[in-house]
Amino acid sequence: VQLQASGGGLVQAGGSLRLSCAASGRSFSSYTMGWFRQAPGKEREFVAVINWNGRATSHVDPVKGRFTISRDNAKNMVYLQMNSLKPEDTAVYYCAAAPRYSSNPDTYTFWGQGTQVTVSS
Repeated sequence: VQLQASGGGLVQAGGSLRLSCAASGRSFSSYTMGWFRQAPGKEREFVAVINWNGRATSHVDPVKGRFTISRDNAKNMVYLQMNSLKPEDTAVYYCAAAPRYSSNPDTYTFWGQGTQVTVSS
């Protein structure tokens, strides 16, 4: 599975962005998909995960109620809708694919190239 993330940019605090992740490969719908982020000087951290059919999701506490992960298997796409953005959300965001439902980045076998999200105060 090859992954291509897009949709990042510069936004003011309180604004919204929608990240997209386009996947290639016939087995996309069998994978759990996740979003991770890495801020300068920090380790990569889990943001959200969605299972293969979209019926199970989980979001890290700091983004709960603001971010929503979703997927469209017919289009081989995963999305991260980000609302009420804060400066602390500034990071490079990565989409990734895993063979099972997990928030552990070590579980993920395929990674996209990342898209920069910058939130100004």
